[in-house]
Amino acid sequence: MTARIFLKLTSAVLCLLIVAMVAVDILASRLAASKYIQSLTRELADKSRLLARTYGGELPGMKPEAVRALAQAADARLTLVAPDGRVILDSETPPQRLENHRHRPEIRQALAGAQGASIRRSPTLGVDFLYVAVPVSGYALRLAVPLSEIDQQVNAIRRQMLVAVVLAFLPAVLLAALFARHVSGKLGRIIGYASELAKGNYRARLDRAGGGELGVLGRKLNETGEHLEREHTQLERAERIRKDFVMNVSHELRTPLASIQGYTETLLDGALDDPENNVRFLTIIRQNAERLARLTSDLITLSQIELRTRVFHFASHDVNKLLTDVGDSMRPMAGKKNIPIALDPAPDAGQVYCDGEAAFQVLTNLLDNALKYTLEGGFITVGARPVGDSVEIWVRDTGIGIPAEDLPRLFERFYRVDKARSRELGGTGLGLAIVKHLVHAQGGEVRVQSEAGKGSLFAFTLPSRNLGLATHPGVEPELDAL
Repeated sequence: MTARIFLKLTSAVLCLLIVAMVAVDILASRLAASKYIQSLTRELADKSRLLARTYGGELPGMKPEAVRALAQAADARLTLVAPDGRVILDSETPPQRLENHRHRPEIRQALAGAQGASIRRSPTLGVDFLYVAVPVSGYALRLAVPLSEIDQQVNAIRRQMLVAVVLAFLPAVLLAALFARHVSGKLGRIIGYASELAKGNYRARLDRAGGGELGVLGRKLNETGEHLEREHTQLERAERIRKDFVMNVSHELRTPLASIQGYTETLLDGALDDPENNVRFLTIIRQNAERLARLTSDLITLSQIELRTRVFHFASHDVNKLLTDVGDSMRPMAGKKNIPIALDPAPDAGQVYCDGEAAFQVLTNLLDNALKYTLEGGFITVGARPVGDSVEIWVRDTGIGIPAEDLPRLFERFYRVDKARSRELGGTGLGLAIVKHLVHAQGGEVRVQSEAGKGSLFAFTLPSRNLGLATHPGVEPELDAL
């Protein structure tokens, strides 16, 4: 992979250098030809004026041999044209064989008293020439050189320039190769890392990200890998939780359903007419149906919270009234077990900003648990106290307590400290999970203190002012991980 990238980058740089060399050659050739023609024009004009000053009036009467000698000395073709355009002298062709030159641009300008110059093909020799003419004693003296000489000079300049450009480009080629190797190495590592991510290897990391744009890309890919790894871990955890949840729900449903089915079949098989057992069987069926109803209700409540479909209606509530209402609703149940519920009110009539129904449900669940696990003759205290910008509400009992090793998992769904006793008391294993999520959803925290045989203290906080959110942001990560 790295070798292919290196070859592609090197080829691209070489192509650019070749294009640059061709462009330099074309531009330099044109510039050199233009400059050389300008220089040669000035040189021919100077030679023409020198001949005019030296030989002036002698030129029209010169013999052909002398004209050829002057042309050879000037290293150019020499032509003398009369004011009417007739060719008087020419170093290459007998004058009588040449046509009238009065329409030649350079001759027209010279006969008008100015220097003239032009480039065109000679009709007699069939070769491109540079013509330069100057006035001399009413005549026009013209010198001409073939452009082939100019091409030779320009080609010589081009060869020299090309050699210089090639020598100048050699370091550039070496630098380009080093740059291509450096970039191809980085790109190769980045592509390799991207391939690892595509294969699902989210733990892989790109080393030596470096600087520049490729370094930024490498660091962003590393961040993407870390994000994908976190999400993958959360998905795996969520999948494990989902499987455990399905298994637990199936188990929780199977037990009461099996009991209902078994006792119903027993009644249908004749026990319905047995006065000693039919009422007992029907009572068991009713108890299991009630257990199913509680389990279904708790599952719906927990699902609404976790899926964020439950709508909370936040408002200010008097915390002491909330404690009183919950205590009054639970006293009939407590009276059956001879367990008094004492109230320890918050000072100064504290206010909590919460969903009244949700707070009532939290306290009811905690009191229900306290009554289930407190023996007859014990007592329960419900109280509240201000804590900073919150109010802490607690439920303390003198029940059987909770072993220390069970405390970290106490608020997990379907987790029971004593599974047999919990089912015997009608617990669904969801009450404390609902408490935790309802409290978090209202911007509070929940805690527990307990010791086996010495009772338990469950406490939670609720804000005393409006947090400005329908759902407290602290609950989002926890719900996402479920």
